Amino acid sequence: MNLKENKKTDKNTVQLTVEVKGDEFKTAVDAAFKKNIAKMTVPGFRKGKAPRKMIEKLYGEGVFYDDAINSLYPAAYDAAVAEAGITPVDNPKVEVTSVDSEGFEFTAVVTVKPQAEVKDYKGIKVVKNVYNVTETMVKGEIEALRKQNQRIVDVDREAKSGDTVNIDYEGFVDGKAFDGGKADGYDLNLGSNTFIPGFEDQLVGKKASDECEVNVTFPEEYHAQELKGKAAVFKVKVNAVKEIQLPELDDEFAKDVSEFDTLAELKTSIKKKLTEQKTKQSEAELENALVDKLVENTQVDIPPVMIDRKVDSMMAEFEQRLAGSGLNLNTYMQYMGTDLESFKQNYRPDAEKQVKTRLALEKVVELENIVVSDEDIDKEYQTIADAYNMKAEDVKRFIPASEITMDVAVGKAVEFIKTNAQITEQKPSAQKSAAKTTSKTSAKTGTKSTSKTGTKSTAKTAAKTTAKKTAGKESAE
Repeated sequence: MNLKENKKTDKNTVQLTVEVKGDEFKTAVDAAFKKNIAKMTVPGFRKGKAPRKMIEKLYGEGVFYDDAINSLYPAAYDAAVAEAGITPVDNPKVEVTSVDSEGFEFTAVVTVKPQAEVKDYKGIKVVKNVYNVTETMVKGEIEALRKQNQRIVDVDREAKSGDTVNIDYEGFVDGKAFDGGKADGYDLNLGSNTFIPGFEDQLVGKKASDECEVNVTFPEEYHAQELKGKAAVFKVKVNAVKEIQLPELDDEFAKDVSEFDTLAELKTSIKKKLTEQKTKQSEAELENALVDKLVENTQVDIPPVMIDRKVDSMMAEFEQRLAGSGLNLNTYMQYMGTDLESFKQNYRPDAEKQVKTRLALEKVVELENIVVSDEDIDKEYQTIADAYNMKAEDVKRFIPASEITMDVAVGKAVEFIKTNAQITEQKPSAQKSAAKTTSKTSAKTGTKSTSKTGTKSTAKTAAKTTAKKTAGKESAE
């Protein structure tokens, strides 16, 4: 292989002119002959027995050139790319410009990774939020555990707001029953505002076996055209009144919901876990702020193909999450009332930011000569293995070290920027801090939650909501 020319044709486009000559080409032609001889027919000879000269005379001297070129091109292109010192970000446009018995020449026009210009990445000024874990936060986690372990029991009393009533109902407009206005054995939480305004309020004070009429007016913006603004009467029978009973906060509660023997130990564990979460949150926010500043200080002309590929990658990840929720992309887009092109466009801003961030960090790796050791690579393998509950050796078989080396280097670049930043610490307001606290106690503290309700994706929730809506609920809502 001979790289004859390495010419920049545009900001991020390079044309390589590559020559493959001599024994390398002749050997490939010989191999092509041996591969194809058994399939070729020459008058006067048995199939596969004709001399090469006869075949070339009959079919043309270059009959085996295409196979030879196809076998040599990939390695020749890779070698030319390495010699040119470029990093392609797209498949090349290849054209064979000449070929004869001595060899061939081709051009490859390829889009390459752009060079980012990064300024002032040392000494970035940022504010770091330092969060305190308060007793209120701990109590909130405890209450979340109580609700996860709550019981709903029948009670012999009048219903009040917060109770659940099991009801049969049928709706009438102008004295006539309407489609979708009937349901039996429906559990309605009073105060949930699930049904149209006024419906739930009129069931407060009712007891099991009570029958009543609920008078309401459908809103003007109601989804069913024929019911908008209409007065309606629902005949309702209360089958049962149920209340929520929370477990007592004592040592027995701690034993039931966690690995701990006392409530005090459970609270200590929750506070420790919340502190760890807040520390991670603080560090993540700091790193995000530093990277945002780095991106602001970076100039780079990103080839559109890099953004397109990132969009495709993000969509593929989203499709995988949907599949885990029992949905597909087409179904999701129908629920959201969008099409594929509009959906892709929503990803582009974030995709462009991710690409620019990566290019900026890779430039810092280059400028600071950041080196990744074998120990760093092994640690990254172990991190991946732990995340997927695999053995590190198994991960190594799937992911070569070359593919994660730059990932590790980029992580080191973030640490370098953080180490050299000018960081001012502040404590956010209690309200802001509390708002960012997520309820993850059962997942994070080793507790034994008896609740079967897990975290659901927005798509799955939307789909289940739509699928489970009964005609009666739609009309009473």
